[in-house]
Amino acid sequence: MHASETALAEPVNTGEIPDAAIAMLDAEGTVVGWTQAAQQLVGHTAKEIVGRSAALVLPPAEDAVRARAVAEQCRAEGGWSGTVQVRHRDGHTLRMTLRVSLLWGRDASTRWLVSVTDIGTLSTGTATGPVRESLLAHAPIGITVYDPQLRCAWVNDAKERQDGIPRDRRFGRGLKDWLPAFEAEALEVVMRQVLQSGTTMVHEYRAWPPADPRREHAFSASFFCLQDADGTPLGVCSMTVDVTGNRRARERLAILSEASTRIGSTLDVMQTGQELADLAVPLLADLAVVDLVESVPFGLDLAARTGPASGRRPVLRRAGVACVDLGVLELPAVREEVIHVPPASSFAAVLRTGRSHLEPVLDTHAGPWVDHDPERARKVRDSGFHSMLVVPIRARRSVLGLAVFGRSQEPTPFQEDDLLLAEELVTRAALSLENALQYARERTAALTLQRDLLPHHVGGGSAVEVASRYVPADMDHGVGGDWFDVIKLSGARVALVVGDVVGHGINAAATMGRLRTAVRTLADLELPPQELLAHLDATVRRLNDENEKDTDDQGTAPAVVGATCLYAVYDPVTRRCAIARAGHPPPAIIDPHGQVTFPDLPAGAPLGLGLGMVPFESTDMTLPEGSVLALYTDGLVESRDDDLDVGLRRLGAALAETGSSLEDLCSQVIEALPTQAPADDVTLLLARTRGLEPAQLASWELPNEPGAVHTARRLAARQLGVWGMGHLVTTVELIVSELVTNAIRHGHGPISVRLIRHQVLTCEVSDTSTSHPRPRHPHTLDEKGRGLHLVARLSRRWGSRAASDGKVVWAEQDLPCTAAA
Repeated sequence: MHASETALAEPVNTGEIPDAAIAMLDAEGTVVGWTQAAQQLVGHTAKEIVGRSAALVLPPAEDAVRARAVAEQCRAEGGWSGTVQVRHRDGHTLRMTLRVSLLWGRDASTRWLVSVTDIGTLSTGTATGPVRESLLAHAPIGITVYDPQLRCAWVNDAKERQDGIPRDRRFGRGLKDWLPAFEAEALEVVMRQVLQSGTTMVHEYRAWPPADPRREHAFSASFFCLQDADGTPLGVCSMTVDVTGNRRARERLAILSEASTRIGSTLDVMQTGQELADLAVPLLADLAVVDLVESVPFGLDLAARTGPASGRRPVLRRAGVACVDLGVLELPAVREEVIHVPPASSFAAVLRTGRSHLEPVLDTHAGPWVDHDPERARKVRDSGFHSMLVVPIRARRSVLGLAVFGRSQEPTPFQEDDLLLAEELVTRAALSLENALQYARERTAALTLQRDLLPHHVGGGSAVEVASRYVPADMDHGVGGDWFDVIKLSGARVALVVGDVVGHGINAAATMGRLRTAVRTLADLELPPQELLAHLDATVRRLNDENEKDTDDQGTAPAVVGATCLYAVYDPVTRRCAIARAGHPPPAIIDPHGQVTFPDLPAGAPLGLGLGMVPFESTDMTLPEGSVLALYTDGLVESRDDDLDVGLRRLGAALAETGSSLEDLCSQVIEALPTQAPADDVTLLLARTRGLEPAQLASWELPNEPGAVHTARRLAARQLGVWGMGHLVTTVELIVSELVTNAIRHGHGPISVRLIRHQVLTCEVSDTSTSHPRPRHPHTLDEKGRGLHLVARLSRRWGSRAASDGKVVWAEQDLPCTAAA
């Protein structure tokens, strides 16, 4: 070697924080050498990992695919570097920068040296060594592996570029064969200490390498002891870094450190793109734009590859733009603008291949992109942009978009090291984008599920006029489990429901769908509000029991289901409303004069808490015709900044606007929210009560005797004639006959018959028996048991419900629109 070397410092033991951790692999990816530094970093001892596949330290979700992808690129390109998730022995994952370097041995044999360093502590101020810095900044590292006799066994190509010694001259020789005795002896002392102690040590020196003999270079070498499965030293690995440009390396490391805190502050993919652009200017470039594949900002699955093979023209959407000269910002498209990529341009090639493009001298006079947009090309020329980088944004082997960097005021063109830094910045942004994209997909799925499960068209029939609003939570909190419903019951009555499942995301939306279905099923049973909530509480507790069993089988923490609910039943005949709630906010009632009250109703326990011994209570109240009942979820009245009382007063003030339509009133309430991006879902259901006119009702009290059947038929037929419904007389007479006959047969007290003309014609027969009718399946020769089958065939629907002094059996008939009016 045509150089002399002088020690600058004594060997330094790096202590508990290794400069980097390394391992040696054979050509098949099996670990053949391990270090104490690697054990400190990932927890595995040499005995546990030597002889096994390196995929052992990759998380299960990534090991197979990730390992194959890395191995393929290593074989194709002679190495690999990037950011990976590494699994610690205790199960948690570490975010690492990894470099795989190809080592050459005698007879062209090969090994792989894996170098990793933890980037999770960059923002904590942890001191770093030169090898760690070089790994993070992707600087060249010369690697030599010596056997226990300190003879060269393996070396990489970068080492030859450092000192000019061909690798064939190194094999089987020690340092004294090409270094002066004093320098070789100093380094051998360090290497023997590493072999004996197994720890990592650092030694610094200066040299005049043949590639640059006129300038003194500073080098820093880290030495690692490679061990076999028994802990026996296999040799020493030396990793040498040229630290002459240490200032530049530290600047690059500072940029990467800043990236870990400035990129990915939210789960908004567009915001993440803007953060990448803002960081790159002016630290790396004078102009930065970030374009994402058009489907990415909407949380949709990535489209198939674009380009000539697919027949699709690449389409991107601008997510971020930054420039040192604000006057030049008109050059790139504005944020969220759609970008059509010229198929034959370098941008399309990067999208298609996933490989970066470096153009040190930008040609703004010719090329596909110039022909595609000549006006913008002219502006680029006039602004002085002379150098360009195009870097793909990749995640899970898919291209999410492009990051383009340009220089105008900075006269130095982009070089290879600038491209490496840009790729590292984009890699970190890609991780944040992937997380944000996954969140956006889940939020979109949850929102779609919730909107599909919520009623699309609500109507209160003859009982109420209704209007509703649903506002999903902001991006930071996710879609919740709010739901509402309007359920038509028998006798022109209507049920109003509002509920809120605890939690956010697709699980909360799915649980909401199950509970909404359960409420509808229970409502069909005509249960009073307090009983319905008791059954719904039992349903939620069963869901929790199922979740607990499933999670026990999987060894994970159970997902607890909890919810609140308010259930109200309004009868337009009596104008009475029965309300019960399970931990839900109280309703607001606005009388016809605009006076707003929040009635003091029993709160009830939230659903799913297992407080079955505490019964739910129902409250009955009379609502004048034209009253408005406002049901809502807590997102409408609760916020981080205000007390609940403040939210209730705000809601009351918004509801007090008299003379407004329900739709306008809904809009006024939502517009009164402190923010239009609430932290929790907001659901509002308004119902204005109606009352049936006396002319729409006819009822009779009949004795419990056989002659009542004929009387009931006659009275019903006469009333239908008054209403102009002669075409229904025969059908209704048969229904009345069967229902009254059953009431006489199974009851003991007086019988009531009622006809209600609203959107349908309802025939009701009440008796004192509490047993509900059930259809039988008579045999061919049976004389009885066919009455309810006949009622079912003649009616649009029929059923029974409990009453205070017995039960009511009812049947409905469709009416022409003119008759129902």
